[in-house]
Amino acid sequence: MPKIKTNSGAKKRFALTGSGKIKRKHAYHSHILTKKTKKQKRNLDHFALIAKVDEKNVKALLCK
Repeated sequence: MPKIKTNSGAKKRFALTGSGKIKRKHAYHSHILTKKTKKQKRNLDHFALIAKVDEKNVKALLCK
């Protein structure tokens, strides 16, 4: 039986926390930053946790 591969796109986008939750980055923080306010850019800089309903699907992609 072959090993199950981790999804390459998922491992670049998500990270597990110590307690088993999944971190993600905010969208809209990569380009066209000139028209966004300092506050908006600052708030997009922090990590967020994925929603509970998506956890099962993301963990399957990460094979953990």
